[in-house]
Amino acid sequence: MKCIIVDDDTMSRLVIEKMLQEHPSVTLVESLDNAVDALKYIYQHEVDLIFLDIHMPAFTGMDFIQTLKNPPYIIMTSSDSNFAIKAFEYDFIIDYIQKPITSDRLSKAINKLHKMATTITHDKAGIIDDIYGEPTTTEELFVNIDRRLVKIEMDKILLIEAKGDYIKIITLEKNYTVHTTLKKIEQKLPVHIFLRVHRSFIINLTKIVDIEDNSILIEKNVVPVSRSKRPVLMERLNLL
Repeated sequence: MKCIIVDDDTMSRLVIEKMLQEHPSVTLVESLDNAVDALKYIYQHEVDLIFLDIHMPAFTGMDFIQTLKNPPYIIMTSSDSNFAIKAFEYDFIIDYIQKPITSDRLSKAINKLHKMATTITHDKAGIIDDIYGEPTTTEELFVNIDRRLVKIEMDKILLIEAKGDYIKIITLEKNYTVHTTLKKIEQKLPVHIFLRVHRSFIINLTKIVDIEDNSILIEKNVVPVSRSKRPVLMERLNLL
């Protein structure tokens, strides 16, 4: 089971790192001092468990939880017990450990995790479906820009263009440049609205103004359509 630690306090991270050495079933893959870097990490890597501090500057542990689309298991850590009841409103939060953390208390949390993991089929890509029964509809996307999380409403996205190691998200209001790949963001987009029409472009099907030969007009943006993607595009359009 791969886990990360997210805590702005260096000593707290070191304590958990040392205690995890007694639990070979849990593999520590990263230790981070802020929630923004943690979001970037889990966006790019598979993570099964997070030890998450609540009180962190700028972006708290609770803020972090509310941005997760497919959350892994989480063990909350804090010196403040006031958030315990709030934390357990989320089914994927396994335990709430009050600091200072002891070896026995951490062992208890991990044992609790293993018991839950053996009774619940945990598919990380679909954990929300397992918990609530029905798939959720994502209406917004959070992107990391200059160490800030910016919310972009899905229905305002016109198109997304690949630019080397970055992507350019073009919306009705403004444009955003994000360090990620087109493939990764494609996995976050609702398939009934967005379609990849070229190796460098994803479009919002609801924003198409005109189609001519192998080009699409989205507002004032002309987007190329690859030969292989054109039949897929035609199937998705509501043609007379």
